[in-house]
Amino acid sequence: MAQSTAIDYPSLTKTGFAASLVLLAIGFVGSWASSAFVGVPAWEASLFFDAEVLGTLGLLVVPLVFGIVLPLVE
Repeated sequence: MAQSTAIDYPSLTKTGFAASLVLLAIGFVGSWASSAFVGVPAWEASLFFDAEVLGTLGLLVVPLVFGIVLPLVE
């Protein structure tokens, strides 16, 4: 039978939340800065918008999954 290792869920939750917050901030600042300049390509605007969306989803999903669901399932 295989041994199971203990996963540190609080550190995973904190790290994932912080990474999502940084991604959201980069997307927000980049989107704001790209609107100030006229010659920004469309792919950059799309990249910053996607970073905002993924950061927001990470802020919602990471604490739910790593902070509540997985510790209860284990």
